[in-house]
Amino acid sequence: MSSDPRSDGFRMPPEWETHARCWMAWPSRDDLWGKHIEEVRENYADIAKAIARFEPVTMIANPDHMADISLKCGSGVACLPVEHDDSWIRDNGPSFVMNAIGRIMGVRWDFNGWGERFLPYDLDAAVPDAVLDHLRISRYTPGLVTEGGAFHTDGEGTLVAVEPSIVNDNRNPGKSREEIEDILLRHTGTDRMIWLPYGLAGDHTDGHVDNVCCFIRPGAVAVLACDNEDDENYERLNANRQALEAAVDAQGRELEIIQVPQPRARYNDKGERLPLSYINFYAPNGGLILPAFEDPADDRAHKVLAGAFKGRDVIQLPVLDILQGGGGIHCITLQQPKFMSPGSESGA
Repeated sequence: MSSDPRSDGFRMPPEWETHARCWMAWPSRDDLWGKHIEEVRENYADIAKAIARFEPVTMIANPDHMADISLKCGSGVACLPVEHDDSWIRDNGPSFVMNAIGRIMGVRWDFNGWGERFLPYDLDAAVPDAVLDHLRISRYTPGLVTEGGAFHTDGEGTLVAVEPSIVNDNRNPGKSREEIEDILLRHTGTDRMIWLPYGLAGDHTDGHVDNVCCFIRPGAVAVLACDNEDDENYERLNANRQALEAAVDAQGRELEIIQVPQPRARYNDKGERLPLSYINFYAPNGGLILPAFEDPADDRAHKVLAGAFKGRDVIQLPVLDILQGGGGIHCITLQQPKFMSPGSESGA
């Protein structure tokens, strides 16, 4: 085997390509959720059941939670006993890459609890190997500390990320931006990196891209937008948009930018701002699972994103309880790609 997926002819598929299943992880960290944990579990179950309308869902679970998951999620959601610390499988789970003939490999990034912020994380760091072993999928180990919510691909050679969430001494001390960029590009099968300067205020991941920007198709991105000059995200989101306006993707295209409104500021029980974002959605096969924040912008965001993903059935679900833990729908889901041969209607 060569040293990286790109050299071996693998690429990370974009999230709108066909999925074999969605992975999730059951909430179990009482010290994070506190009094909200039962409401959060109900939210997770509702999201899992919504996704299961479109594609298979497997929930990893600490063994003592298996019965509770079965009760709340029903028979449409499979369970796999895997010990874990937290429930943000997008970040600590494996990434998947695929080649032109449909072989799938895993990429196991190193995980350190978002820069040692949440302890312990040793069980979460072992989740990628547990999932890949269960699937009998071989893996690459790039030796880079990052999380799956920190980068996003268009499937045609371009990767976008927020710089402080990866180029940071709390993750990769001693590595330059150029070194980190090289590792990311090689292990996602991409050629061009677009770095954004800022994540959202209140995002304890140091600003994951899945709250501020995502590709919706090659050559087009959805970005979170703020028109309130007094909002602390106003300058951040404008700076991101300007970076995208100046960027060219791996195919030489300027990017079409679709702006999605930011909901009004909300705060947790400690008075800390929550990183609310409609960009933090999940796109199962034929569907779109959007967050709702009991906000006037809910309907506008629904209209914009449903228009961007024409032909998909859109479900909007409340997630304010989940946001008490710091993340949204995209953060708690992880797509496993399925190879579709050209012109086929089923996986090969």
